[in-house]
Amino acid sequence: MRPSNHHAVLAEGLRKRYSRTTALDGFDLAVAPGTVLGLLGPNGAGKTTAVRVLTTLLLPDGGRAEVAGFDVVRQAAQVRYHVGLVGQHAAVDEILGGRQNLVMFGRLYHLPAAVARRRADELLERFGLAGDADKPARLYSGGMRRRLDLAASLIVAPPVLFLDEPTTGLDPRGRNEVWQAIRALAAGGTTVLLTTQYLDEADQLATRISVIDRGRVIADGAPEELKSRVGGDQIDVVVRGDHDLPAATAVVGRVAGAQPEVDPGTRRVSAPVRDRVTALTEVVRALDDAGIGAEDIGLRRPTLDEVFLRLTGHHADQEVAA
Repeated sequence: MRPSNHHAVLAEGLRKRYSRTTALDGFDLAVAPGTVLGLLGPNGAGKTTAVRVLTTLLLPDGGRAEVAGFDVVRQAAQVRYHVGLVGQHAAVDEILGGRQNLVMFGRLYHLPAAVARRRADELLERFGLAGDADKPARLYSGGMRRRLDLAASLIVAPPVLFLDEPTTGLDPRGRNEVWQAIRALAAGGTTVLLTTQYLDEADQLATRISVIDRGRVIADGAPEELKSRVGGDQIDVVVRGDHDLPAATAVVGRVAGAQPEVDPGTRRVSAPVRDRVTALTEVVRALDDAGIGAEDIGLRRPTLDEVFLRLTGHHADQEVAA
């Protein structure tokens, strides 16, 4: 009997070891249907291992998981039929054209030839590749190849799509092309699980983010929710001269009611604030009263990089030691 499908992806206590390395160490995840979930973490954190277990490419050593309502171990065949997977490297045939690639994938899924051709044409149009449908894939740009990869993963319109660092190695234009394609998929109701070490990518695409570090999820929530957890709004003051730093630090600290952070190199003083408008008004007035010249004064939310640093003690672009 098919299990209850309250979650598109559900993992409970997943564990996986490679020799002496623990890749997953009690990994938990719950993704609602229609969500774009960003699984965010550095190289070595366990992102790719999690995807490989959830897509039945690896057997877990412990725990359990369901995808599209099916158990990844006991019902692996059903899981594979209900998911699409785009890995870190393009899987298309470089010699074949875009249409030929998609028809080939359709036939591998046992679609009748006419249905495979019709589906290929639909996807080529959807991903902006119709004009290059007969061009060999080796002549595609990086962004075009990744879009063709995305199209291939959707041949049978799976309800859940796994994207494992899909923009690695792409230039800014290619990344933007892939981002647009992912947004279109999400708008169409596809559940997307996106692994990435690019914080801006998670911020741009994900409606929910799970932060993974050393094989387990250590935080989960909407991007703005995670940013709020590490301090909410922050006021930044950049003074004109080094001699103004001590006085500006005192002013910002008094208004914020907290010890400011000072960056002498940029002459920047920063501190978290509760009431953004009141704090900004008071800081501007106090600096003017003290005769302190400011080059810039502003309010901002914490970045995802600051969230990650606060949660893990290291930046997202640092590799986790085994």
